[in-house]
Amino acid sequence: MFADAVFARSWPKLDAPQAAALAARAFGISGDATLLTSERDQNFRIDGPDNAAYVLKITHPAEDAGVTDFHTQAQLHLMRADATLPIPRLIATRDGQSVYWRGLGSGSDESAPTRQAVRLITFIPGVPLYKVARSAAQRRALGTALARIDLALHGFTHAHASHRLLWDLQHLAQLRPLLACIEDLARQSLVRRYLDRFEARVAPVLPTLRRQVIHNDLNPYNVLVDAEDHDRVAAVFDFGDMVEAPLVNEIAVAAAYQLADAPDPLVTAAECIGAYHARLPLTDTEIALLPDLIAARLMTTVLITSWRAREHPENSAYILRNSGLSWNGLERLDALGMDQAVRSLQHALRQALPMSQDHSHQQVEDIHE
Repeated sequence: MFADAVFARSWPKLDAPQAAALAARAFGISGDATLLTSERDQNFRIDGPDNAAYVLKITHPAEDAGVTDFHTQAQLHLMRADATLPIPRLIATRDGQSVYWRGLGSGSDESAPTRQAVRLITFIPGVPLYKVARSAAQRRALGTALARIDLALHGFTHAHASHRLLWDLQHLAQLRPLLACIEDLARQSLVRRYLDRFEARVAPVLPTLRRQVIHNDLNPYNVLVDAEDHDRVAAVFDFGDMVEAPLVNEIAVAAAYQLADAPDPLVTAAECIGAYHARLPLTDTEIALLPDLIAARLMTTVLITSWRAREHPENSAYILRNSGLSWNGLERLDALGMDQAVRSLQHALRQALPMSQDHSHQQVEDIHE
């Protein structure tokens, strides 16, 4: 029904001893390997000598080599642009390369990939965001960190920056066939209605907005906070969903994971958005689109995870980890209403920074009338 090579094709996995041997052979780092949770790739923590720790990232072999280079060059660009950014650092291979290409051999399937990318990054100590209590200061720290990353990414280009990605909000319409994977008919109807709204009111405006490469996946599983100070962002990682897109999509994705379980779910998300807006101001039109774009991320999550959990029941707990919160957020936004959501967000952001006048108010009204 719906295919994506990176997700659909299976491949032989490495065990911990094999990963440790690979780290030693490719990067000259000897140590014990521990498997980390991941959906489509394989990640291992490598504990080396002198308490040094790393993460060995073994990319799914179906990923296009050009896309792998895009992710790698973006991370190198960030490392050069701002040495203080809270991101892991890439470690060079024994021959000075950023990527080690591991051969997979040849078999009877001539279409099967013959190699896969392996990278080593620094391990940054901290606590995963999803494991700690939330706070206003923490949400503001997330917004600030994300704005700093986007400012550093400004001007970065790559031939594969516009690659097709399931999680790219620009292509939400491609997920419509996955409606059949939502078993609850009322919820299926809700998503269908918001898909119709997105295609009619939001998708036509997106090509007119400022664009750049964005991280595109600031969810609580991709953020570490300081073990002693949960309001300080220690690391933002996992650059596997990077893409060139409207800049506003970046904060929309992040805000989708900062919604309140309250009549106005944006009351907490606005704290993250406000901090981003204070560092990297959003335009009137971008602000007016944000509630719909947040809903788009929530729809993307429930559609893809419903499909993936059906295809891979053995990994359903991990796949569905954000599903409950996404359904709650989507239903809360629906109860609030999009017009009220926009007004609520506009009011909150006026407290952070006067909204830009880059786009006409008439364009804002055209979107939501």
